[in-house]
Amino acid sequence: MGKFTMRRIAHSAPDAADQLKKLCGQLSLQADVVSPRGKALTEQVFGQALTPAQVVERICSDVRKQGLSALLQYTEKLDKVTLTPATLRVSAAEIDAAHKQADPAFLATIKRVRTNILSFQLGLVHRDAILSRRDHSELRLRYRPMRRVGVCVPGGAAAYPSTILMTVCPAQAAGVPEIALVMPPTKTGANNPDLLATCKELGVTEVYRVGGAQAVAALAYGVEGLEAVDMIVGPGNIFVTLAKKHAFGQVAIDCLAGPSEVVVVADESASPEYIAADLIAQAEHDPASSILITWHEPLLDQVEAALDRQLKKLPRGELARACLERFGALVLARDPNQAIAWTNRIGPEHLHLATNNAEGLVDKIENAGAIFVGHFAPVALGDYVAGPSHVLPTGGTARWASGLSANDFLRRSSVMTFTPQGLESLADDVRVLAAKEGLTAHSASVDIRLK
Repeated sequence: MGKFTMRRIAHSAPDAADQLKKLCGQLSLQADVVSPRGKALTEQVFGQALTPAQVVERICSDVRKQGLSALLQYTEKLDKVTLTPATLRVSAAEIDAAHKQADPAFLATIKRVRTNILSFQLGLVHRDAILSRRDHSELRLRYRPMRRVGVCVPGGAAAYPSTILMTVCPAQAAGVPEIALVMPPTKTGANNPDLLATCKELGVTEVYRVGGAQAVAALAYGVEGLEAVDMIVGPGNIFVTLAKKHAFGQVAIDCLAGPSEVVVVADESASPEYIAADLIAQAEHDPASSILITWHEPLLDQVEAALDRQLKKLPRGELARACLERFGALVLARDPNQAIAWTNRIGPEHLHLATNNAEGLVDKIENAGAIFVGHFAPVALGDYVAGPSHVLPTGGTARWASGLSANDFLRRSSVMTFTPQGLESLADDVRVLAAKEGLTAHSASVDIRLK
């Protein structure tokens, strides 16, 4: 194994900003990053090379038209698992057995993390807002939770109890009464006892052995034995994300989350070992984007050396090494202002401010899914235990999208009550606007009540 080296971008290069933009664009939804195995499977199943978007459109269309039969067929072709209508849903007995056999220490952790998340999310929940004008009117903005929500939990490379916590708990904080959870039929998905035990601990009883675009389509359109939902949340690979995009409009979605990403903004006070660990933590997702931006030039060599040391000691070190070489960068900015400007342009999923004045930089950050402040706030805290959901916008979408929270599961309705006096006080303004728009029946509906 040779010495590890990572791509470098320096402000002195005339195209430095463009280099950074191109690097970050590699993992956007438009990039269609698919593994060689994924490409081969696509050709095997569909008989031709299709883009991820074409694959998703085909799957969603078939599930919408053919229902359960298409869902089961795609599960067999893509996941190599044969399901029946009777085995699609994980039984209550299986969930109970997994919970009884779970490590008590693991369940205790789940309980503590659930408390952390609910404590934070319950404090966010919107309350009805009321504006009353005595004897005239009452205007109210009313909130109600979604009736039924679908949660996608990945299960390809690893098992993710944290995703169950970070999606289900915000929905429960909002008061969602029905939660349907889908996971691939794998040892790291719906066949994983720890994941089933987590569901039991959170009170989730509706769990299905299905993943990928076909699972999203089943949640969106409904199939025999799986009722359609009103909203779909949760991360996944590019096929899951594009399927959510395809189904949007039929259902609500949380966001279009692609591969994981982190930007670390650091100065001379930062520990090279800490930074290296943070960059590797994201890279082990593979694919993922890990970028250091600093104006302290010696830090670049120090971090690169620390990366080389740490990668050699990690079980997933080779995988993370390849990911860092392909999608990572060590970036030298001219000064703190340029570092912040570049960061806002990237709009990262995770931003770690590892500087001696980290708190002072927070207000300068306009675009980031989650901001981790100071040397002792690694992204792993947000991924697992802190309280805000780890379902966050990626690929620069933090410019307009936000991380998942309890309020995303609430619908708003305006409620308006008027007395005769209140109607009369606004009638002239209605007449003026109705006349301007040529909608005379609007003013007539007011006038008839005032005769």
